[in-house]
Amino acid sequence: MKTKFKRWLYLLHRWAGIALCLVMALWFLSGMVMMYVGYPKLTSAEQLQGLAPLPAQGCCVPLEQALRAASVDRAPTQWRLSSVAGAPRYLFSDARGKTVVAVDARSGARITGVDEAQAVAAAAHFAGDGAAARSLGPVQEDAWTHSRALDAHRPLHRVAVEDGRWLYVSGVSGEVVRDASLTERTWGWLGAWLHWLYLFRGGALNAWWTDIVIWLSVAGGALGLSGLVVGIWRWRFKGRYKSGSRSPYRGRMARWHHILGLLGGTLALSWVLSGLLSMNPWKVFEAQGLKPDRQAYAGGPLQAGAAPAADLVLARLAEQGFEARLLEWRRIGGTHYVWAQSASGARLLDARGDLVPGIDEASLVAAARAMLPGASLLQRQWLRGYDALYYAREAHTMTGQRERPLPALRLVFGDALAHHIVLDPASGAVLQVSNSRQRTERWLFAFLHSFDLPQLLALRPLWDGWMLIFSLAGLGLSLTGVVMGWRRLAIRRHAL
Repeated sequence: MKTKFKRWLYLLHRWAGIALCLVMALWFLSGMVMMYVGYPKLTSAEQLQGLAPLPAQGCCVPLEQALRAASVDRAPTQWRLSSVAGAPRYLFSDARGKTVVAVDARSGARITGVDEAQAVAAAAHFAGDGAAARSLGPVQEDAWTHSRALDAHRPLHRVAVEDGRWLYVSGVSGEVVRDASLTERTWGWLGAWLHWLYLFRGGALNAWWTDIVIWLSVAGGALGLSGLVVGIWRWRFKGRYKSGSRSPYRGRMARWHHILGLLGGTLALSWVLSGLLSMNPWKVFEAQGLKPDRQAYAGGPLQAGAAPAADLVLARLAEQGFEARLLEWRRIGGTHYVWAQSASGARLLDARGDLVPGIDEASLVAAARAMLPGASLLQRQWLRGYDALYYAREAHTMTGQRERPLPALRLVFGDALAHHIVLDPASGAVLQVSNSRQRTERWLFAFLHSFDLPQLLALRPLWDGWMLIFSLAGLGLSLTGVVMGWRRLAIRRHAL
C-alpha cells in the first residue's frame, strides 16, 4: 500500500509539474518585478500635487444648494471640494465609493457627464506646466483599470500627457482617478498584470477570473507539497547512492531540481499558499458577528446647516497663508469638522471655521465606543512608531496607497471578534479596522508573501537580497521543472 501511494505521489508531482511549472516560473519572475514596479494607482500625494489651489474668495455656492443639485436618493456620506481643470467642484459619494455625483461649485449645476474635450483639459491641467495632452479615447476597462474602486467613475477617458503618463479621467466627475506612468505600463506586463493573471480579466473568462486564480494556486500548492515530500523521500540523509551522491538523479537538471526543492521547497510552498489566501478563498477570513458601525462613529449624518461653509473655511485658511487644494467634511462624535489638505500639509477646522490642533483622546474614545455598543474597551495604545499590524509600505506596493500617519491611537475591544480600531488624532479619520480573522490573514498572506515586518523592511538592501535570492531559487526550481517536463513530453511523443 505504501509503495502504491508513493507511486501515485510521484506521478502527481510529475504531471502537475508539467502542467504548472511554467505558471510557477512566471509567478516568481513577475513577483520580483513587483518588488520595484507596482500596478498603476493614484496616491493621495500624487492627487494633491495635480490639483489647483482653491480660491480664497468667491469660490462656491452653499453646501445646501450643491446637495440639492446633486439630487441623490440617499444622503451622501462623503463630501469633498476639489477642482477639475482648475475650477472648484463638489464631489459627493457614499461610504464605499460606489456612487459619485459632481456639482460645479461656482454655478451650482450638477455635472451630468464629461466629454472628450473636457477630459483632455482636466488631464492637461492636472499634469501641470502647460503639458500637452491628447485623448486616447474612452474605455470602460483596460489592463490598468481593473480595480473595482473605479467602477463608479466608468466610462473612463484615457489621456496621454507629454511625460509619457496616461491619466484616466472619470466620465462622471471629471477628476483624474488613475495615473499610469510609462514605466508602470511597460514593466507592468511582466509584473502585476502577469502575476495577478490579468490575461483572464476583461474578456470571455472575466467571470471566472477569481476561480481560475484560486484553483491554479491550489494546484500549485499540491505541486509544491508533493515535490517536498518526494524530495525528502529520495534524499539519502545516511549513506549515498552508487553514484556517490545523496540524490538519485544523474542528470544535471534533475539533480538541481531536487536540491533546489529541498533548500527552498518549504518557502516556495508557503509563498504559493499565501498567494492563494490573498484571494480570501471561500471567504475563510470573513467573520460573522457585530461589525463596527462607522456611521455611529460619526454620530449621525453630515448636515449642511451645521457644517462650516467652504468660503468661510478657505478664507480662514488664506489668513494663515495655507493654500488648500482639497476639503473634506467630516463628522466625529456628532461634531462637524473640515480636513483641509495642500500639497505640503493639512489642517483641521471646526464647525466655526477655527483651526484646531486635533481631536483629543477622550473624544476619539467616546466616538469609537459607539461603533461597537456593549463591547468592553480593553486597551488604549498610542502608536508613535510602526509595529507588525500598523505600518506603511512604499507607494508602488499593493497596499502603498493606504495612509498610515503617526502618532495614532489603537483601541483594543473585547467583543466576540476582538476588534482593533486605529484612529488619527490629527484628522479624526478611522485609519484601520481589523478583527481576529483579518489579523490572522495579515500573517498568513502579507508576511509569508512579502516578509513585510517593519523591522525587516528597515533593513534594506538586506530585505531585497533575501527576497531576490528566495525568488531566484523558486524561479530556478520552476524552470528546471519546465525543462524536465518538456523532455518527458518529447520522449512520450517519440515513443508514440
